[in-house]
Order: sequence, then C-alpha cells, then structure tokens
Amino acid sequence: MTNVHDTPSEVSADEGEVHVDGPGGAISSMTPDAAAETSDRLLDGAAEAQGQLTLAQNRAKDEKSRRR
Repeated sequence: MTNVHDTPSEVSADEGEVHVDGPGGAISSMTPDAAAETSDRLLDGAAEAQGQLTLAQNRAKDEKSRRR
C-alpha cells in the first residue's frame, strides 16, 4: 500500500540537476527536462485528484440533503 503524505517535497538545483527530497525519505535527482515534465504531470494529477475530492464532497452533501 502506498503512503499518502500531506507534506510537500523540498526541491533544489545543483550543478545542472534537480534534487527532490520528499516526505518519508524519498530522494530523487533528475535532469531539468525530466523535472519540468514531472512538474507538469504532478500539476495535472493534483488538479484531477482535487476534482475527485470536490465531486465526492458534493455527492456526500447531496446524499445528506436527500435524507432530510
């Protein structure tokens, strides 16, 4: 099972590499191009996940109002 973290990763650049120090001890180094693409993918995933949470919250509100 995957651990879900609510703490953002620390990111730094050194000698042309991007270093990511994530929660739970996850450490990664990547090229600037790979980091930029990862950033785009993270933003897309975050937007999709936020939409899922909003949809679930709206459904819960609708269900609660129907029970009244």
